[in-house]
Amino acid sequence: MVIIKTDEQVELVRKSALLVSKTLSETAKLLKPGITSLYLDEFIGSFIRDHGGVPSFLNYNGYPFNTCISVNDVVVHGFPNKGELREGDIIAIDVGVILNGWHGDHAYTFAIGDPGPEVAQLIRVTKESLYKGIEKAIEGNRIGDIAHAIQEHTEKKYGYGVVRELVGHGLGRSLHEDPQVPNYGKRGSGAKLKDGMVLAIEPMINLGRKDVFTESDGWTVRTKDNKPSVHFEHDVCVRKLKADILSDYTPIEKAERENSNLFVADKPLPAIA
Repeated sequence: MVIIKTDEQVELVRKSALLVSKTLSETAKLLKPGITSLYLDEFIGSFIRDHGGVPSFLNYNGYPFNTCISVNDVVVHGFPNKGELREGDIIAIDVGVILNGWHGDHAYTFAIGDPGPEVAQLIRVTKESLYKGIEKAIEGNRIGDIAHAIQEHTEKKYGYGVVRELVGHGLGRSLHEDPQVPNYGKRGSGAKLKDGMVLAIEPMINLGRKDVFTESDGWTVRTKDNKPSVHFEHDVCVRKLKADILSDYTPIEKAERENSNLFVADKPLPAIA
């Protein structure tokens, strides 16, 4: 069942989403070769609690960490560990927060050092596709309009693999609510969008094929061809004329630009042959 939020409830989701944004921006300042994802996970858990929140992911269906940290060919749900991050790694950090009973949930992919032109383009294009999907999150459109916009920009224009098994979702008092929001689909298909629907829109795009598999831990999802994958996610409220983005990449992007260990891949690049 799709739960329509009141304006007051949307503002509570926004507060939670902005705490995620703040958490990601502070985490971005720490990223460098040699740091471990386990250290980042512990920092994120402490930061959320210090700001009055609770990590949404910890113990969610048995998940054992504060956050999901996915490196290189890990698509989503990567377990933080003691392995050191290296020059050229890409790292998607997905954070969830419960604040005043409401969830925020979004993700950002960083590059530690120069990942090379192919992966830099994948990062940029995936981020672009997120906003193309958000443009369609207006009343009267359908879920398929969001999905098609993402697929059109990534798969049809650039030939990337759009993951089918994992999708975006509704968000509110629960971390995962209806409707599901795929990153592939047909225009005009799926549930009709209504004012007050809150969605986590999250393209998960592979450099190679769309195929993925889940490791024996039951959580870690990897690309079958071992090529890199990129994940971006925003929390969005459907409105009549223009979607309202509840999360905020601005402080994350500022921290990214100011950290000399990070490669900023949001500028147009020459086409890859």
